[in-house]
Amino acid sequence: MSPHSRGVLIDVGGVLVRDYLPAASAAWGRRLGLSAAAFMAALYEGDESGVLIGRVSADAWWETVRERLRTGPDVIAELRRDLASRETWDEALVAGLRGLRARGVPTAVVSNTWPGLRTRMSQGGLLDVADHLVLSCEAGCAKPDRRIYEIALRLLGVEPADALFIDDTPANGAAARALGMDGHVHTGTAQTLARVEEFTARR
Repeated sequence: MSPHSRGVLIDVGGVLVRDYLPAASAAWGRRLGLSAAAFMAALYEGDESGVLIGRVSADAWWETVRERLRTGPDVIAELRRDLASRETWDEALVAGLRGLRARGVPTAVVSNTWPGLRTRMSQGGLLDVADHLVLSCEAGCAKPDRRIYEIALRLLGVEPADALFIDDTPANGAAARALGMDGHVHTGTAQTLARVEEFTARR
């Protein structure tokens, strides 16, 4: 691989996977007699960083969620299945990434995620979407920690100045730019694909 190769790093939630949480939180909040905000807080607030970096198992975290929601294990099992079923991948972005790989452009998925994403990607035939998957629950660190970006850059064999980082969270993009990467805040598929094409076409 040329030391001057341009690489693309891309997020999953809210980018490759469309944001399904607002609809899910509204639906489950109604079912459980909570506001959507209260439901989201039960899922993600507090010490969620432990499960994101692999220090807490997904099952243990869901037990915490069950206690917060004051519900039974059957409801939690249904909730987990429902959230997984709502995970819809952006076909155009997936095709775009596969196209980059076919052209020899190094690519990496860099995601803050609970355990299980790699398995779901495998089941969906999506492990080929990028050269490397850098998942916070496996890496032991999460965006915006610089270490997770450095892991991805090392795997890709590209310098920060030759890397484009795509995320829907501005703070994560700011952390990437602080390391010398180019950053793009995802707001829509067409804009992101155009940004990738513009970046990878540079010499």
